[in-house]
Amino acid sequence: MVIWHGRSRRLPTGARRKKFRKKRKYEMGRDPAETILGPDKRKIIRTRGGNTKVRLLSTEYANVTDPDSGTTKKVKIVDVLENPANIDYSRRGVITKGAVIKTEMGIARVTSRPGQNGVVNAILIREKG
Repeated sequence: MVIWHGRSRRLPTGARRKKFRKKRKYEMGRDPAETILGPDKRKIIRTRGGNTKVRLLSTEYANVTDPDSGTTKKVKIVDVLENPANIDYSRRGVITKGAVIKTEMGIARVTSRPGQNGVVNAILIREKG
């Protein structure tokens, strides 16, 4: 299935817009990666201009930064606690940017885009109390 990211067929008023050409390949989108917990699995995708993107399909580790000490360590991800991007993602344990994950160092928020850069970077968040 191809996702189309071209111009909307509707005007802001709701009226149908007149078609003046067909769809173009550069307007094509792709299905999201939906990174989950599991053994490391990556997929390299060719993008426009011959460039590449690395899709992270599943992972067990995250690069977690401690803002107090300024150090970064590669630690194991224990669980996905919540994902504000989509309620369903929280239930299924999908990791996207902004997801809150439980790691061996503590609770952290994902700052990278695993479906775009192929790596999970996170920053520790302080627990209130």
